[in-house]
Amino acid sequence: MPGLYPVTFGEIELLRDLDRQDGWVLSKDGVPQSYVDLQDPTFLEFEYVRLMADVIDLLAEGPLSCLHVGGGACTIPRYVAATRPGSRHIVIEPDGLLVNLVREQLNLRSVPKLKVIVDGGREGTAKIWDASADLVVLDAFSGATMPVELATAEYMGDIARVLRPSGTLLINLADGKGLAFARRLLATVTAAFGHVALMAEPGIMRGRRFGNLIVAASRTGLPLDLLSRRAAGGLTQARCVHGEALTNFVAGAAPIN
Repeated sequence: MPGLYPVTFGEIELLRDLDRQDGWVLSKDGVPQSYVDLQDPTFLEFEYVRLMADVIDLLAEGPLSCLHVGGGACTIPRYVAATRPGSRHIVIEPDGLLVNLVREQLNLRSVPKLKVIVDGGREGTAKIWDASADLVVLDAFSGATMPVELATAEYMGDIARVLRPSGTLLINLADGKGLAFARRLLATVTAAFGHVALMAEPGIMRGRRFGNLIVAASRTGLPLDLLSRRAAGGLTQARCVHGEALTNFVAGAAPIN
C-alpha cells in the first residue's frame, strides 16, 4: 500500500509508479532510495542501477554467491535472482523495520535463496566467511551520502577477505561539486584492488552536479572495453574511466583511513 511507514531510522514513503502497474519507489526524506517492479525485476528505473547491472551481466556465466551491504528494496538481489537463477544472496541491512516493510509490502519473500542479516555494514561483513562471495555490492546510504565508515581502507580489506580471488566489488556512491569524496574513495579502493573502473553520467563525472557514481573493482581484471561500450550505449551515455585516466581522476587524493 502506498503511504508513509515508520522504520528504525526515520520514516519511509512507498510510492506507486503511475506508469508501471507493479512499479514501486521506496523514498526517504524525499530522496528516492530504491525502485522495484514486482512483476519484472529486470526492469531497472535508475540509470546508475543499470550501470551496476552492466557489470554483473559481464561476469562469468552461471549463479553467483552475492553479499549486498545495504538492502533498501533489494533491487539488485531481485535482478540477479531473475537473470542468474540459483544465485545466493546475503543482504546486510541495519534497519530491521525496513526489512519487515519490504518483506510485507514488496514481496521480498519471493526472492529465492536470500538471507537478511540485520546489522551494520562493518559488523555484518565481519560475520561473513572468507573467500565466499563472487560479488559484493556496497550500496549503503545515510541520507544522500555513503557512510564514511564503509569507505575506509580497513573495511575495503575486509571486503577483499570476503571476496573470492576472482570476485568483483561494486560500490554505489554519491558526490557533488569537486568530487572530493569520490577521489578519496577511489584512492582507497585502488590500494586494495589492482583493477578498478569508475562509471557515471558525464555531468556527474565532471563534478557539475550531485549524483551517483559506480565503482567496479577486482583483483584479477575487469572487462573494460565491454564496460565502456555498455556505459556509453545507455540512455545517458555514461563514461567509464580506468587506467591512466582514473589515476588522473584520483589526482593524488589520500585514502580514507
